[in-house]
Amino acid sequence: MNLIFDIGNSSTKIAVFDGWKKVKSLRTKHFNSDELERVFSPFQKKIDKVIVSTVRDTPEFIIDLATLNIHFVHILSHKSKLPFKNEYETPETLGPDRIAAVAGACLHFPGEKVLIIDAGSAITYDYLTGKTYKGGNISPGLSMRFKALHKFTGKLPLSSTTEKFHSPGRNTMEAITAGVINGIVYEINEYIRTFEKRGTKIKVVLTGGDSGYLKERLDHHVAYLPEIVIDGLNLILEYNAK
Repeated sequence: MNLIFDIGNSSTKIAVFDGWKKVKSLRTKHFNSDELERVFSPFQKKIDKVIVSTVRDTPEFIIDLATLNIHFVHILSHKSKLPFKNEYETPETLGPDRIAAVAGACLHFPGEKVLIIDAGSAITYDYLTGKTYKGGNISPGLSMRFKALHKFTGKLPLSSTTEKFHSPGRNTMEAITAGVINGIVYEINEYIRTFEKRGTKIKVVLTGGDSGYLKERLDHHVAYLPEIVIDGLNLILEYNAK
C-alpha cells in the first residue's frame, strides 16, 4: 500500500492507496504527529511505499515515521522521474504541487491536451500536451488578494468569500468582495477562452482548495478533480519505485 503526503501552504492532504485504489484521504489544517498517527496506524503494517510532496520544510516527524519499516520513501523534487517530459526552463523552481497536478492529468487524460487550474493560496495554470509539460502561469489566489487589499491600504477592511455581495458593490465591503471574486472568475474564464481560440480540443481541470467555491461561477464546463494532485503523487510514487 502507498502513503501519500501533500503538504501545502495552508493545509495538508494525506491519502492511502491500495495499488491504484484510494482507500482513505483527508485534508487537515492542523497537521501534527498525533493526526499522522491516527491516520497511519490502521495501515501501518501494510504500507510499503511513501511519497512526500511539500511546498514548505518537511516536518521531521514525517520522515521519522515514514522511514520506520517502510520499503521505499520518496521526496518529490525536480530530480524525480516523471511520467511526462518537462520543458520548464528552471525545473528546480517548479513547485511539487504543480508537478503532481500535471502527473495527475497524465493519469486521467492520457495523450490529451489539458489545462490544469489549481485554485489554492496561489492560482496556477499549467498546460500539458500529450506527454509534454509546456509550462504555466501563477497569480494570487482568493485569500491572498483579500489580504493584500487589507494589508497594503490604510482603510480597506478584510473581506472573504463568506461575505454576501452585489456587483457593482453598493458599499466598500461589497466592492472588495465583488472585485476579488469576479476578478478571479473573469481571469479563469479568459484563460479558458484563450486556449479554446487556438482551435484545438482541450480538457480543463479545476482543482485546489477554492475550486469548489469557484466551479459554479465559471462560464465553461470544467472537470472538477479536487484530488488530482493526490492521484498524481501516487502515479509518481509508482513510477519512481520501479
